Amino acid sequence: MKIELLTLYNYRNYIDLNLKLSPNINIFTGFNAQGKTNIIEAIHFSSLGISHRTRTEGDLILWGKNEANINIKFSKMDINSILKIKIKKNTRKELNFNGEIIKQKDLPGLLTMILFSPEDLMLIKGSPLMRRRFIDIELSQISKIYYNELVQYNRLLLQRNNLLKKIRENKNLITMLDTWDEQIAKKASFIVDKRIRGINDLSKLAQKTHYQISQDTEILNIKYNIYNKGNGVLNNFDDLFSFYKNILKKHRDNDVYRGSTSVGPHRDDIDFSINSISLKSFGSQGQQRSAILSLKLAELEFLKSETGEYPVLLLDDVMSELDTNRREKLLSILQDNNVQTLITATDKSLFNIHPKNKFFKVDKGIVSE
Repeated sequence: MKIELLTLYNYRNYIDLNLKLSPNINIFTGFNAQGKTNIIEAIHFSSLGISHRTRTEGDLILWGKNEANINIKFSKMDINSILKIKIKKNTRKELNFNGEIIKQKDLPGLLTMILFSPEDLMLIKGSPLMRRRFIDIELSQISKIYYNELVQYNRLLLQRNNLLKKIRENKNLITMLDTWDEQIAKKASFIVDKRIRGINDLSKLAQKTHYQISQDTEILNIKYNIYNKGNGVLNNFDDLFSFYKNILKKHRDNDVYRGSTSVGPHRDDIDFSINSISLKSFGSQGQQRSAILSLKLAELEFLKSETGEYPVLLLDDVMSELDTNRREKLLSILQDNNVQTLITATDKSLFNIHPKNKFFKVDKGIVSE
């Protein structure tokens, strides 16, 4: 996966940007609030249809303008494609792929990417929501079916929660839960089965990298944690389906009282450990950062194994957060594997002069080499 050309019109602080990218490492330097992260955000938005910085698409439009455009020319498996996105105020964005209008559900997987931002350094210590979002983005990029099942699950969950609130006023409606629980159990089982398999694969890949980074002293393990599972063993879809049907029924009275669904993929978590010790509770800051770096490098290999080529890697202002050894390890791997990378930083001295490094200067929405 390689992006050849990124064009932005009235996007954030860019009036008209035509950016030809190197297939290797692209480094954007400049002071804060000049527009470096806006470039990263535009590619992330083009990959998933959502921004990692705002939930309001109108925020992406240049002040005083009514619409913004993102155009990306890229190659995937040596096939050239053009993705165009038009963002309008107070209406849905328009998506166009190779001259044909597409829907939001068709977007994930067209342009695969991995984002590494300062917020990711909180992935271990942060909320379970961050960790669930991480694996959902990963799996959505390799499987449109997974993305669609996740969307449908969230829709069913909202409808079930609305019904639970109605049942508090009219107990006769409780029998209606049987139909909803059957559907939710199927969607939940599919989602969790895929998440478990994905986390297991990522754990194996991250473990190898982390063992090297820690100079053969630390064994990293990443495990998917099903909420309220108990001691049962859930090895496949059928096991999960039986589990969710039973536990949804078991918690029915409590759910009615709360007015919300207390079990399911929306409550699960991901656990990180080093040498069998919880990284969240007992890991040092250095160990946690090494684990996240190992995870991001594992993502590269995971997506390559699933799609046949490396995704685009977006590193937004994280190089200064990594010590010299971790930074050099990261750059060495990217240079050796020819991963197209976009990096933002305020300090150019963080990088060495390398034939695969292409430097850009960003100043008030103007990008120059």
